[in-house]
Amino acid sequence: LQSPGQHELVVADLDRLRRLNEALGHERADLVLAALGSRLAAAFPPNALLARVGEDEFAVLTPASRPTAAETLRQALEQPLRVAGFDIHPTLSIGAVEALGGEDAPEATELLRRAELAVEAAKGNGRGGAAAYGRSLESDGLSRLALESDLRGAMGRNEIVPFYQPIVRLSTGALSGFEALARWRHPRRGLLTPDQFLPLCEEMGLMSELGAMMMRQAGHQLAKWRRDHHAAGELTVAVNLSTGEIDRPDLVSDVTAIRRETGLPPGALKLEVTEGDVMRDPDRAAIVLGKLREAGAALALDDFGTGFSSLSYLTRLPFDTLKIDRYFVRTMATNEGSVKIVSSVVKLGQDLDLEVVAEGVENAQMARHLL
Repeated sequence: LQSPGQHELVVADLDRLRRLNEALGHERADLVLAALGSRLAAAFPPNALLARVGEDEFAVLTPASRPTAAETLRQALEQPLRVAGFDIHPTLSIGAVEALGGEDAPEATELLRRAELAVEAAKGNGRGGAAAYGRSLESDGLSRLALESDLRGAMGRNEIVPFYQPIVRLSTGALSGFEALARWRHPRRGLLTPDQFLPLCEEMGLMSELGAMMMRQAGHQLAKWRRDHHAAGELTVAVNLSTGEIDRPDLVSDVTAIRRETGLPPGALKLEVTEGDVMRDPDRAAIVLGKLREAGAALALDDFGTGFSSLSYLTRLPFDTLKIDRYFVRTMATNEGSVKIVSSVVKLGQDLDLEVVAEGVENAQMARHLL
């Protein structure tokens, strides 16, 4: 910052490092971070300064230019990282701040603080988000602290509730079931989406409590629909298990209790498990998933194809459903590779007698690509 002219400082935070650690182990996750650092270093010119400023954070200081540093970071990750035999598709939450260099330049620590505020704002926009520093972010930081305080009592006040996304059978257009997605009816801020509060839940260790609550609410709601509407007799409801929740000691007993309370038949309640949870310890996962099946839960493998896929476990783990990640569905119109991946997963599901669910189908054109 000693040289005059406009400079840009960008801080990039690797999204979901905890999931990488749990899925690959700390040693392999460190290799991912090293590979990420090398990829980023190669993307910038020699006059840029790149540093790792935290466990999962990188900072880049560069003269302001086009493309911006944030755009360069995103372009650097258009191709996956190949680490320990896995294709990893990392995303970054990016915060940027600009400043004039020279005698009046702000202190480096102050500039870094502003960029960190922008990173927090970017995380509020979901994984892979970006935000630029502005004065309004100073009050946003205080707002986040208040949100943390509100969150501690929100579940006890039943403010966090499931919203239900329909799952439609593509061949007939008939409703097949629902996926339960958490929403927070905040008394002052209105309806908050998962990206606005789930990262806080994770930081505060509330994910298991939230998961148990969502599963119970969704199970009871499905049972009510089945009782009240004859046409709903075959519908199912799917609930996401958060990272690590498969290891929750009372998970199986919760499923048993919910089915006993509601009278739901086997398979009506579906639990969605991420590949990361399975790959972290496949033998342990096989035991837990087997117990969940015995308790009457159907099982879906979520986000299939996003980096940890191994076909071997599909033949020995009791899944009923494969879920194709929305990235591949969203890019089918422009990416021939995505078309091939989706077609392969659909055929794989057919060959293994598994139901296949495509995430993120938002219009008729996307649906036609899947036919």
